[in-house]
Amino acid sequence: MRKFAILGSVVLFVGLAAVAIHAKQDKSKRPSPPATAKCELPGGKSITVDYSSPRAKGRKVFGGIVPYGEVWRAGANEATTFVTTADLTVGGQHVPAGSYTLFAIPNQDKWTLIISKKTGEWGIPYPGADSDLVRADMKVSATSSPVENFTIAFDKGAKGCTLRMEWDNTRASVDIGTM
Repeated sequence: MRKFAILGSVVLFVGLAAVAIHAKQDKSKRPSPPATAKCELPGGKSITVDYSSPRAKGRKVFGGIVPYGEVWRAGANEATTFVTTADLTVGGQHVPAGSYTLFAIPNQDKWTLIISKKTGEWGIPYPGADSDLVRADMKVSATSSPVENFTIAFDKGAKGCTLRMEWDNTRASVDIGTM
């Protein structure tokens, strides 16, 4: 009976250790590591985007692993978050200060950025149009050279920022202003 108690204790200890190790997993070692983009706005306000950055790895990205005309989670792993401490205009549409989830619909000539009110989900599935706060047109252009790591970045402007997504040979962007 004592052997079973010791064996049970060892199994319990190993199980708890495995859970603790998994909980503290270093996300930077994932195939699509975490990344952050931030835009500092006037008055100490900001926009922060947290996402996971997949790699192209020689694959055809847009029109391949990311189909044209379908909602894409704009990254990998957990949902891409968009947090603003200021009221904004995104593509000319009002976005109140708050926390949101980003999705995109890529096409060859035009992308649509989706800012969803639903938060806290894994990157997929898309929660549906009834959760959309804003859908904004994005300009599409070619990058000067291939981009291996999916990247979200901000370019600072006089009245706000331009949100830029780049991967493979594609750049999609949308203007964001303060209110």
